[in-house]
Amino acid sequence: MNEKLEQMKQHYMDIPIPKELDFIVNQAIKQNKRRKSNVNWGFAVAAAAILFVTGINTSPTLAHALSEVPLVGDIVKVLTFREYKFNDGTYKANLEVPVITNLDNKTLEDTLNNKYLEEGKKLYTDFIIEMESMKQSGGGHLGVDSGYVIKTDNDQILSVGRYVVNTVGSSSTTFKYDTIDKKKQLLITLPSLFKNDDYIDVISENIKEQMKEQMMRDPQKIYWVEGVANEVNSYFKTITMDQNFYINSNGQLVLSFQKYEVSPGYMGIVEFIIPTPVLSDTLTMRGEYIH
Repeated sequence: MNEKLEQMKQHYMDIPIPKELDFIVNQAIKQNKRRKSNVNWGFAVAAAAILFVTGINTSPTLAHALSEVPLVGDIVKVLTFREYKFNDGTYKANLEVPVITNLDNKTLEDTLNNKYLEEGKKLYTDFIIEMESMKQSGGGHLGVDSGYVIKTDNDQILSVGRYVVNTVGSSSTTFKYDTIDKKKQLLITLPSLFKNDDYIDVISENIKEQMKEQMMRDPQKIYWVEGVANEVNSYFKTITMDQNFYINSNGQLVLSFQKYEVSPGYMGIVEFIIPTPVLSDTLTMRGEYIH
């Protein structure tokens, strides 16, 4: 193992440093020298790091060099492709648009990346429109923050979650997930995991049971489930056919609900891990993802 690590290290050291990275570091150093002496050197390093990430996405030379490094090529799967930033104290936007790299299925890769880019553009456009409208109406406070998290990344599964936090008076958060089979190079949908539509009732009943059990154990938790009175007179009955989901690192199916979807706002985003034995009779061969 040590010999292999040494070989990997040597291979990395033998790769010529791309001119882009050399330029980035030099520029950061120059910028730091021009600043006051009390500016922390770490600022220049951080600036170089930010530009370096940009370089990964914009420079074929730099991206190719990284792909030649053992492990690094595997690690670089989801990167920040573009950022939208605005902050004048009252109106704030901080949006990070992810990009998925290294998929052999370029049609899938392009489809997902175009979707992410369009989502980011729309969020920023909507923010600008609402900001201008609020200014004309006398002003106010407005904020939007978006980004992504990697829920699962192993040899077979990549689950990416994208979140949006809107702040207008109170905050509201939403999450969306995409789960990819990296070996078969396909997007996994919830229906594709099951033989037929029976999974909808099976999962729904299990979630209801979990809701009731959680409320019995913790009085602070409230779910709008049948048999439990609530002020909105609305009850969770069933999941949708394409309910928000991802597959976690333990190979378990996780169902996700948006804020206010099945519980009061203070509960935020809520998730339920569905026990695999509950699903065993309904899974297709693609149930290989669920352990």
